Amino acid sequence: MSWFRKHLPGILLAAAIGLVAFGLQLLEIQFLRQAIIEGLVIAILLGMLFRTVRGMPASAAAGVSFTAKQVLEFAVLLLGASVNFADLMKAGPILLIMIVSLVIVVLLISTRIGRAFGLSNNLATLVAVGNSICGNSAIASVAPVIGASKEEIASSISLTAVLGVLVVLTLPVFHAVLGYTERQYGVLAGMSVYAVPQVVAAGYSVSALAGDTATLVKLVRVLMIGPVVLTFSLLRARAEGGKREKFTLTRFVPWFIIGFVILSVLRSTGLLPGNVADAIREVSRWLTIAAMAALGLGVDFRQVRKVGRPVALAVVASLAVMIALSAILIKLLGIGL
Repeated sequence: MSWFRKHLPGILLAAAIGLVAFGLQLLEIQFLRQAIIEGLVIAILLGMLFRTVRGMPASAAAGVSFTAKQVLEFAVLLLGASVNFADLMKAGPILLIMIVSLVIVVLLISTRIGRAFGLSNNLATLVAVGNSICGNSAIASVAPVIGASKEEIASSISLTAVLGVLVVLTLPVFHAVLGYTERQYGVLAGMSVYAVPQVVAAGYSVSALAGDTATLVKLVRVLMIGPVVLTFSLLRARAEGGKREKFTLTRFVPWFIIGFVILSVLRSTGLLPGNVADAIREVSRWLTIAAMAALGLGVDFRQVRKVGRPVALAVVASLAVMIALSAILIKLLGIGL
């Protein structure tokens, strides 16, 4: 009971802000037909706004910290239920190789770009995974593994979200300028837009075929979260001296990553039914929104503003690399003709 008395106020505060964020997302869907700005982005912005205007209530500090860390980690674990490796095969071998290769190459290049603009290792990594994989979800998944701070998470998510909206509005121009077929444009949209709702908006604004293609490509990119998060967890263990100790899975791989892998295997083998996986994914989404609200509550906006410009430059440069490489490979490989 003492634990609940200590943590409940902060948990409820984060959950309340999360509910408001989700409500605003529903309004987007009602009036714009798509959630251009995801609920988790709205949640972190609302949390930061609350912290700026009202400050952090002392009674809520422990619960907010718990929600920002443990709840987020559990949400990442549950995300494994939405990973079905069979979806990888639907993309076809050439397109599949292109997607996986581009994610890896852009991840490496974007990290170097971030460091060149003076970002910390963690912030450069978050910007890189956000650009190369799937924006906010990838950032939220990798952040607890690499030990990113609240300010680093808030900076990377907020700025990639703003840029993501701009990409949705401008990307359809490429369909005409580059002379792409609808399928080729769908591949470009799926490779370059951050969030799944944004991909849907950018793809279906051109045609149903472009939207279907963009969604499939995007889902394959999302599946890269698992391998990338596992890789970062092993790299961090090695950097902390893991090579000098006897290797055990639970020592060097976070508990929530082990759970993520187990759920993804169960989903891929059919042992976890689709309807159950959908329900688990929905729970994960709700928990992530609450965790983002908690992260926002723990962020001093003045610290985020200090790194705003270099992060913005790194995000723009990284996205330009992703779009350019995608456009070149689509033409060279004749994908979508």
